[in-house]
Amino acid sequence: MTAGPNQDAQRADGASVGEGVHMQASILAGIRVLDFSTGVPGPYVTKLLADAGADVIKVEGPDGDPMRRWSATRAEFEGDSALFQLLNASKRGVVGQPGDSEIEELVATADVVVESFPAGSGLGRAWADQHSHLVVLSVTPYGQDGPLVSHPSTEYTVQAQCGAIACRGRPDQPPIHAGGGIAEWTAGAYAGPAVLSALLRARRTGRGEHIDLAVADVMGIAATTFSDLAHSMRGGGHDFDRVARSVEAPSIEPALDGWVGFNTNTALQYQGFVLMIERPDLIDTEWSQIGERAGRLDEWNAMVHPWTSRHTVAEIIKAASDLRVPVAEVNDGRSVLDNEQFAARGVFVRNPGGFLQPRPPYLMDDGGERRPATPAPALGEHTGTVEARPRPVVSSLEADSDSSPDLPLAGVRVLDLTSWWAGPSATGTLAMLGADVLHIESTGHPDGMRMTGFMFGTEDWWEWSSMFVAINHNKRDLTLDLDTEAGMDLLWRLIESADVVIENFSPRVVEKWGLSWEAVSARNPQAVFTRMPAFGLSGPWRERVGFAQTMEQLTGMAWVTGHPYDQPRIMRGPCDPIAGMHGAYAAILGLAVRERTGRGVFVESTMVEAALNCSAEQIVEYTAYGNVMERAGNRSPYAAPQGLYPCQGYEQWLALAVATDQQWRALVEVLGSPEWADRPEYATDAGRRAGHDAIDEGLYAWAAEQDLDDIVARLVAAGVPAAPAWDPRIQHENPQLAHRGLFEMVEHPAVGTNPMPGMPYRFASVDRWITSPSPTLGQHNHEILAELGVSANEIAQLEADGVIGTRPKGL
Repeated sequence: MTAGPNQDAQRADGASVGEGVHMQASILAGIRVLDFSTGVPGPYVTKLLADAGADVIKVEGPDGDPMRRWSATRAEFEGDSALFQLLNASKRGVVGQPGDSEIEELVATADVVVESFPAGSGLGRAWADQHSHLVVLSVTPYGQDGPLVSHPSTEYTVQAQCGAIACRGRPDQPPIHAGGGIAEWTAGAYAGPAVLSALLRARRTGRGEHIDLAVADVMGIAATTFSDLAHSMRGGGHDFDRVARSVEAPSIEPALDGWVGFNTNTALQYQGFVLMIERPDLIDTEWSQIGERAGRLDEWNAMVHPWTSRHTVAEIIKAASDLRVPVAEVNDGRSVLDNEQFAARGVFVRNPGGFLQPRPPYLMDDGGERRPATPAPALGEHTGTVEARPRPVVSSLEADSDSSPDLPLAGVRVLDLTSWWAGPSATGTLAMLGADVLHIESTGHPDGMRMTGFMFGTEDWWEWSSMFVAINHNKRDLTLDLDTEAGMDLLWRLIESADVVIENFSPRVVEKWGLSWEAVSARNPQAVFTRMPAFGLSGPWRERVGFAQTMEQLTGMAWVTGHPYDQPRIMRGPCDPIAGMHGAYAAILGLAVRERTGRGVFVESTMVEAALNCSAEQIVEYTAYGNVMERAGNRSPYAAPQGLYPCQGYEQWLALAVATDQQWRALVEVLGSPEWADRPEYATDAGRRAGHDAIDEGLYAWAAEQDLDDIVARLVAAGVPAAPAWDPRIQHENPQLAHRGLFEMVEHPAVGTNPMPGMPYRFASVDRWITSPSPTLGQHNHEILAELGVSANEIAQLEADGVIGTRPKGL
């Protein structure tokens, strides 16, 4: 393997890089996982399990996982690819296939099976039915059934089909996909809490589960900013007077020596930004409205860029940080290695293959012995050597086949001190999986996401945030003023009865409340205390505020998203739920530690390190081969040609991706074998990449004369991955998402009845995920406090004193 320029153990600034990938070895000791999957989602979730000590056995056919031969930058290498080694370290490997007696015996004695066979195979569900103790995860583009499951697809066409492309980009430019293969990484992150919680239930009850995860459903939730719900809350319909896509402003802006990224989610952050660029005159004007800035980008940029382009990235970061505006340099797979925060925390560690990678994005105290990672297995390295083991002991509950199992986290109480999207998506997942989640806010400082409801202009606008409404299902809400003695006393009483306490505030805020691990464990020795800071609880960036935009800018996600002729663009979505799913996974892992040790545990799950793990391909490509991945608009390393081609009509975009030579031949036939396409040099991927501009010219002219629905049907029938760029505002009408039941009709006390997204996977044992709508502010004050033993008179006094309430203060 060619050594990259950063394979040394010292960074240029002298900070040491971790010498081994140290994982929690004993948390899942004794758990056996069989991994039949290819691609990224399955191998990534089994990597998470291997990192926690599970015995993961990778099962491959005689030709091996295609990932062994993959490089996104077309690097030349010997042996297995760096990405394969990243995803499969600490696993064992055997060659075999379903139906082999040895493989079937391994399945029968496993705890978890992960597979990505074509949906029509039915193997995963058959294994789950045959072995009722078994947790089986089936990962496919569209799920196990529905009108699109047999469609040829790539990650790109899946992003288009679920609405995750049409929502991204400048209105005056073509939409753009989220780069870096992010749909598959995000799907792997979503699988983590689902598999782990089902596994813990199976260990307790002997009842397994079949989990049917669709990548399209994942991106339908994680990458469309809930446009469907927002549109429905505004009355719905198809009479669109503007395109579905937009960009944030300010976002990624040019500096004297690179790019620098901002986000201004709040009015104070916007005010800080305009003060920084020396334009205080913009504070109380129409420019303070995000819609105004997004709609007049050229005018806005003409005011911003003259200032930013005169200053260096370092100067801008200093100025913005002093004004508490979330800010970061915009990194690629090389420059991300030099970040001072990552160096101080030892985030980058050495894979046994010699290159650098991010460590797992959680830290845990008292989690058991640690072990260095072992190298990814050679093809068939452990064939015939995997030791036999008894079939798992099955609970007597299994005999009652008519008994419906509880949700995996039934009986778990979670104290939810989170806000915005990342933290609430973590606790929302725990709630969907059965936990009793108490969301804590205050009337003085409601959840920040609530405050985005002002855009709806209703009287009770704080209840109208489509983002808040979409991510807080199945929770109960309690308002407590934690700046009062009475509020803190009630919080401590709630902590005493909680199984999990989870927060994602800045460290200084949490510590002002006295919520240290020592204090929490003293009051409740069995509590799993999960903190989800933006940048970590140590390092020079400890006190900085950060949102998803910041993480996408900092970790390289934005670098690989956007048109090459334009600035890098944030992904607008995936980073928040990526952090949330890793946080939920880490919290459930903490419950596993508690089951083993009988005591609680402290967990730190860092938002930026979760993002780093899902953009790790950029890091390993650079440190293994010296190659930097770049943004390419709607093109990618995974297919050629790949792009978005306008068809007849308004905003009728055809997403097309040719991943194989056979698919190219089929496309040429659909085109009618024109001279410009039927060229011998285009018979190979390399030739098509070299001729991509000329191919695109022909495809644009051809598509302009086509009806979108008709040509998608013709291409799919010919075996060519194709899809419409579905409008995210009417996602719930997508026939595949509708068949899957991704959207559930939910009646909310303020916003009425609307289709709302559940989870991107189906459990065989679950008919419906959403059992109650997201709560209104303080909706369950009386209920929760009464359970705590607070009398009606005391509750009335708390209301009179403003400790609790149901309306934001000052309104």
